[in-house]
Amino acid sequence: MNYDVKDLSLADEGLDRILWADRDMPVLASIRERFEKEKPLQGIRIGACLHVTTETANLMRTLKAGGAEIVLCASNPLSTQDDTAAALVKHFEIPVYAIKGEDTPTYYRHIDAVIDSLPQITMDDGADVVGRIHDTRTDALETIIGGTEETTTGVVRLAAMAHQNELKYPIIAVNEAKTKHFFDNRYGTGQSTLDGIIRATNRLLSGRTLVVSGYGWCGRGVAMRARGMGAQVIVCEVNPLKALEAIMDGYRVMPAVEAAALCDVWITVTGDLNVIDGPMFENMKDGAIVCNSGHFNSEINIPWLEEHAVSHVTRRPLVEEYTLEDGRTVVLLADGRLVNLSCAEGHPASVMDMSFANQALCAEYMIKHAQELKPDCYDVPEDIDNAIARVKLETLGVTIDTLTPEQIQYLNSWQMGTV
Repeated sequence: MNYDVKDLSLADEGLDRILWADRDMPVLASIRERFEKEKPLQGIRIGACLHVTTETANLMRTLKAGGAEIVLCASNPLSTQDDTAAALVKHFEIPVYAIKGEDTPTYYRHIDAVIDSLPQITMDDGADVVGRIHDTRTDALETIIGGTEETTTGVVRLAAMAHQNELKYPIIAVNEAKTKHFFDNRYGTGQSTLDGIIRATNRLLSGRTLVVSGYGWCGRGVAMRARGMGAQVIVCEVNPLKALEAIMDGYRVMPAVEAAALCDVWITVTGDLNVIDGPMFENMKDGAIVCNSGHFNSEINIPWLEEHAVSHVTRRPLVEEYTLEDGRTVVLLADGRLVNLSCAEGHPASVMDMSFANQALCAEYMIKHAQELKPDCYDVPEDIDNAIARVKLETLGVTIDTLTPEQIQYLNSWQMGTV
């Protein structure tokens, strides 16, 4: 078995952490138990490009239990947990190509190793594998029947490909599942982002001004958790409806250039380009910390910082301080990459339980229905979404009401009006 991980001696430590995460992933465990019996993925080759974390490891275990042949690489150079990668290789015999801190050539060499396995299903987190296949590795298209995509950023890329008729096979947008973005994006990103900032800097957030760029589900989660820790939160948006929602939720809203003069900590969660740019840096408060929880490190204009800084020093691991010509300093975390995965451990297992349940069930769905689907981006089937929610409630020991036949009839009729 071929693989490329940092150090196999880390495998036992990784195994302990994988099993610890598994204790908080009961939905995925129930799917794994069924997959073990039914083998719905028997002989199917899956090429996965995901964050190599303990939670992802439990998804890999589930896919393998279903009979899949998996090859895994990292979806970000800084998000890999080296002990987890080693454990997947040593204890679960899953080929992994991922090393925390790998350079760009290595990152794409690892992606090519996944593509070399000639997958029938791709499983992506940011659409780097799909992009690579459609750009330079079109040879792999012959074997692929479909794929899944985990992130908002990836779905945006795939939607653009589909709109331009460039997408060559069907992909299910797992990110669009309600049991994914309502929980993973909001509660997972909210908690793990602040966890990453605090671990990296050991700074108190209470009483500080924290700016959030983007008020989608991730931004909502970050703002909510920051306020809960005592921060004064400012939201920057380009969408008038989301800006209005942020105001109604009790946050200040203003243009980014104005927010720059006030911010102590700035978090981008937009999935866009140069959200923190030259004009913001020029107006930025001395000592401000900037970081990103969007998928790519494009949201902060790092080249502008490097060009205009007179000095640059590493203060702590993944904490870089840039001094500008006027003496002000800007602190960049994790090279602008995902701060929650680079400086912490990413989302808690309990929310990834639902996200990865979607991945596993959508892989099964794709095998059954790929021939019926044209090359396009598809939502997760509603019955899968609802089934995951029901099982999650069961694992939490929560029961809910059901509609009576009379109520069902009322909701499906039009004759009854004002009485």
